Amino acid sequence: MFTYYLRLAFKSIKRNPILSALMITAIGLGIGASMTTVTVNYLMSANPIPHKSEQLFYVQLDSWSQFEPAREPNEPPDQITWTEATNLMQAKQAFRQTAMASTGGVIEPTGQDDKPFMASIRLAFSDFFPMFDAPFLFGNGWSENNDTNRDYVVVISKATNERVFGGENSVGRTIRIVGENFRVVGVLDDWVLVPRFYDVTTGAFDETEEVFMPFYMKQELELSNGGNTNCWKSPEGEGFIAFLQSECVNYQMWVELRDQNEKDQYMDFLNNYVNEQKALGRFARPLNNRLSNVMEWMEIEEVVADDAQIMMWVSFMFLLVCLLNTIGLLLAKFTGKASEIGLRRAVGASKTDLFIQHLVETACIGVAGGILGLGLAFLGLEGIKSLYGEFVQNLVGLDFTMMASAILLALVSSILAGMYPTWRACNIAPASQLKSQ
Repeated sequence: MFTYYLRLAFKSIKRNPILSALMITAIGLGIGASMTTVTVNYLMSANPIPHKSEQLFYVQLDSWSQFEPAREPNEPPDQITWTEATNLMQAKQAFRQTAMASTGGVIEPTGQDDKPFMASIRLAFSDFFPMFDAPFLFGNGWSENNDTNRDYVVVISKATNERVFGGENSVGRTIRIVGENFRVVGVLDDWVLVPRFYDVTTGAFDETEEVFMPFYMKQELELSNGGNTNCWKSPEGEGFIAFLQSECVNYQMWVELRDQNEKDQYMDFLNNYVNEQKALGRFARPLNNRLSNVMEWMEIEEVVADDAQIMMWVSFMFLLVCLLNTIGLLLAKFTGKASEIGLRRAVGASKTDLFIQHLVETACIGVAGGILGLGLAFLGLEGIKSLYGEFVQNLVGLDFTMMASAILLALVSSILAGMYPTWRACNIAPASQLKSQ
């Protein structure tokens, strides 16, 4: 029976091609607009490390001025000081932990024809790589001893390896960065994090860094600050060391805690640490330490901007307008079929049969509109890519989930839109139609 209804639906669509095309276009426009914004929001808010996002926690300590909070409403700073970063790392109270910071420097290739170039650098500890499941093409991360000894070792990205070493296995070779020679211990494979959750302060949708080096190189080489640096008071003294020891926040801290017990223990440690610092005349504000897992931290930092969410709801309103237009077109189409419907009722077709028949027709229109909407969504995402470039490169792809969602949304929307016109059509009195023929 369903096959029979499909044949009737296709015949009806072909009988009124202009009206059918208008309905398909209306649904396609609504689906295209809504799926463009939904896709961007979906990728922006996706869990970047689902299998362990509940075990990775971002550390916040309220080291700010007693007179006003760092952020409203009474939120602790979103980064920590050098003092806290080094003290927490030396305490080693978590299963894994890494303080980190961003910086940059010039890489000097050895080839005579190769020009030096600026590279983004991530300063971190050895636990960084297993904590965030960094994939390796060659070699691996450095060891804890390399951190302690402040060895000149680095992990480089696949793109940097191709640019400097021609894509060969460069483990053990020397690369010159910021005027110093470093030994390559590992080369990362392609690694795209969307969002790049481990440091949303410098850009949640930036690409992963080109070079990773031990955290203490910051002090050894007096590397510049990357990202946001905020201070509630001036450094006490002059020079780089005085700045490091100041109350300026520019560092991030992540810990891996495998269960609730470890989390509770680490929070107790943080509270005890802050109380010790209070005795030294620091941390004038009340205890306000935070441990936020990956998804909580992304929500706190508002990785999905308010503007993006507003645009998504506006696009759904546009879809609603398109569906209202579709309802009007279906009413017009089914009213024009009144004589046919009356005849079918007269020869024994029930209201249920007619209802299902016309719902199948609206479903076919919805599926066609969904396919058109997918094409329009693809064009919309490509337009966003051309406008904003690499910044949104990882946010403008339609995966299988989103394509299936688009078809399902179009199908459900069209069926809902066809409910009232179909009900009206099924209630046409057959006698009046037969008399008029």
